[in-house]
This record gives sequence, structure tokens and C-alpha cells, in this order.
Amino acid sequence: MERKSPATAGKQNPGSRAPGDGHCAQGSGGSAAGAQHRSSGCGQLSAPTASSPAAEPEQLIRRALDFKSQGAQCYKEKKCREAIGKYHRALLELKGLLLAQEDSEDATSTASTAGATGLGKLSDEQRQLLDSIEIDCYNSLAACLLQAELVNYERVKEYCLKVLKKEGENFKALYRSGVAFYHLGDYNKALYYLKEARSRQPTDTNVVRYIQLTEMKLSRCSQREKETL
Repeated sequence: MERKSPATAGKQNPGSRAPGDGHCAQGSGGSAAGAQHRSSGCGQLSAPTASSPAAEPEQLIRRALDFKSQGAQCYKEKKCREAIGKYHRALLELKGLLLAQEDSEDATSTASTAGATGLGKLSDEQRQLLDSIEIDCYNSLAACLLQAELVNYERVKEYCLKVLKKEGENFKALYRSGVAFYHLGDYNKALYYLKEARSRQPTDTNVVRYIQLTEMKLSRCSQREKETL
């Protein structure tokens, strides 16, 4: 569901809304699990109940997927604040599941009775799905924030770097990290991430435009340093 829009970054002042992001809030958007959990509309799915200690990983993952789907629907309807809330709820479900897993493993390892059991152990496939949901949610949160009138670029950077820790070649996170660092005034890091993004998608007009802007900023900074010497 990518849609490239012409970059207009040169007309924006730092701290204003990021122009021409063009990379929608669905994250990677290609996971099979996401396709299997379609939302019936923004906020129309009933909120899942609080996670129960007896709940199995599959149930908790389904809750996270439901919230992610609701977030995607809200984003489509241009309800970014609601979308942000849904994506955060999805991440909270994942965090709760991982914490429950840790507690269960600790309890199992220290149990003195053979009958002691804990939360069902995550399979490799489930762990991969958790990573996929987390990547999608953080990418989507960054996309939502970039639609704001006053963008919190520090938070955009934070979310994108979380994605890159799990998937270092994620194009959207690389591009948006570059945008965030550019508006935060760290042009060297901005250029690094933007060039990494360009190496994945050389013809992306938004990336090319931001590289040009960043190189202009670096050139001016270099010129000022020479003048002060």
C-alpha cells in the first residue's frame, strides 16, 4: 500500500510536519497474519479483555493483531490519534506476553514439583510473528507522527531505531530515521540513514530529495567553519 508522493521537504521548516513521507502506516504490510485479521472499521472491534495468566500465546498474539488491524483502519480514515492508540495497545499486548513468558520460564526452572506448569512456550514461528507485529507497529507509529502539524522528531527517531534493531535493512525505518535526524539537526547521521535507504530503493524521490537537502546543510556548515578559521 505504498504510494510515493512528490517530496516537498525543501519548503518546510524544522519542527513542522514532515512532507512527502508517502510511506503509509501499515509497516511492512506484507505479513500473512496481518492479511488474515481484517478490521471491520476504526474502533469497531470490541476491546479485548485484560490478559489472563491462563491465556495461551496464540490468544494474546491474536489480540495484538486485532489492535494492529484497527490501527491500520484508523490510519486509512486519517484518524491518526486513534491509530496511535491502537498501535500502542498492540505493543502492550506483546509486552504482556513476553513478560508472562519470562515469568513462566522462571517458575518452571525453579519448580520443585513435577506437575508445575506455566504459560505455553512460544514456537519459533510465533516469535517471528511477534517481531513482525512489533516492526509494523513501530513503523506505523512513526508514519502517524509524521502526519502531525508539529512533528515530534525525537519520538519518530526512537521508533525507527527500534525497528532497525530488529530489521537493519528496513527501508521505511531507514528513510524516516534520516528525516528525523535531519530535522533534529544531526546532518551526518541523517545522511548516513538516507544513503542506506537509497541503497535499497535508489529511485525513491523522497529519499533523493532529503539527501540533497542534507548535503546542502552539511556544505553550509562546512563553509561556516572555514570562515571562522
